[in-house]
Amino acid sequence: MIYGIDIGGTKIEIGVFSSDLILIDSWRTPTPTTDYKEFISTIVDLVNQANLRYSQKGHVGIGMPGIIDKNGLVKSANVACATGKNIIEDLTDALQCFISIGNDCRLFALSESVRGAGNSYKRVYGAIIGTGAAGGLCIDGHLYNGKSGFAGEYGHMPVSAYLIDKYNLPILDCGCGLKGCYEAYVAGPGLGWLYKHYGSQTKNTHHFVQQLNDNAPIATKTFDCYMNLLGASFVSLVLSYDPDIIVVGGGISKIDSVVEMLPQYVEKHLFSGVDCPPIVRAKYGDSSGVRGAAILRKQLLES
Repeated sequence: MIYGIDIGGTKIEIGVFSSDLILIDSWRTPTPTTDYKEFISTIVDLVNQANLRYSQKGHVGIGMPGIIDKNGLVKSANVACATGKNIIEDLTDALQCFISIGNDCRLFALSESVRGAGNSYKRVYGAIIGTGAAGGLCIDGHLYNGKSGFAGEYGHMPVSAYLIDKYNLPILDCGCGLKGCYEAYVAGPGLGWLYKHYGSQTKNTHHFVQQLNDNAPIATKTFDCYMNLLGASFVSLVLSYDPDIIVVGGGISKIDSVVEMLPQYVEKHLFSGVDCPPIVRAKYGDSSGVRGAAILRKQLLES
């Protein structure tokens, strides 16, 4: 058995997979975010439960929000208690087994490149547009990590000065500690902020979608600004990685008009002779996290 564990800011999910990546079972538990010992214990309990259910010791792959550096140290806004901790060493000691661990957004990309929406393509970029904005590149079904393991952080590229000027936008603080990152504008909270910035009484994105479907002026104005920002952020992916396809996931990707119109808005910011690759929704959606973690473990076992 291979266990894929997807750690989020509110829940931790474990998926039990066969050796050929067929999902057999899965369940969730709340994420402890303030007590590191409880956080580690919760993951250990999930693995032990799986071992007991299936009378064997499974191989463990883990997806973790935030950045995990080459020394195993974590920086994660979603699981604050883990920041600065050596999670690889601590979990290896607690579980008494080898583990594989990676960034959750990049594991989404891995899942979608292996029998997912990007399965028939060589270079697949997987982009999450949800609470945050991040992703990863896969080449021939394997993650491209770069020297330090954080390749693909398109959300922390600086916003176009042209768009800041065109829409008369303030420079927003980003959760990463920088100012003016795309994530502050194009992630879910950023869309909510823009909606209120243009005159809405709420930041609720569900309300935004309802109003957009009704062609309400504030919603349509917000949509044009948001899509130009999102399109420009995706240009950095096209020019940096030249992917064959971009697979999108996260809450914002569930808005039909965003996915349908995104290629058009990307094209607006590309120079002549450069085309936008196909942009499609994820095949596995919310299940890509646990699946990507399992695939990472399987690939390392086979290497």
